[in-house]
Amino acid sequence: MRVLVDTNILLRSAQPNHPLCYQATHAVSKLLRQEDSVFFCPQNIAEFWNVATRPADRNGLGFSHEEVLREVTSIEESLTLLPDVPAIYAAWKRIVHDHKVQGVKVYDARLVAVMNVYAVESILSFNSSDFKRYDLVTALHPASLLA
Repeated sequence: MRVLVDTNILLRSAQPNHPLCYQATHAVSKLLRQEDSVFFCPQNIAEFWNVATRPADRNGLGFSHEEVLREVTSIEESLTLLPDVPAIYAAWKRIVHDHKVQGVKVYDARLVAVMNVYAVESILSFNSSDFKRYDLVTALHPASLLA
């Protein structure tokens, strides 16, 4: 199986005291142990950096630059990067048009575009319902992998 990891999984994995950390880390570990192909993309890192460096009182994690760099390095060492390529833009534009995507949902649509370009059929996300509108995407909630 080929799986893209959503940013919310990466963020929860970086928070050992968060109630969803266990689900996030164990779901990714299980996929890797099964020798599934597990991916991240540049958008994940930009979103991760945004939330991780934002102050906690503004709904962020309040990490220092050094802490974020350590986390990003860990992601890069354990998962496979799907680099940005020009085809992603065309795929994204088609997806937002075809599905009438609006507002912040454009970011999920861009992840779907990355998946389409790289033939990745699944996304691991705590927000699996955000991807139901996309026919060719299987959204996996981490809890479904813990059994």
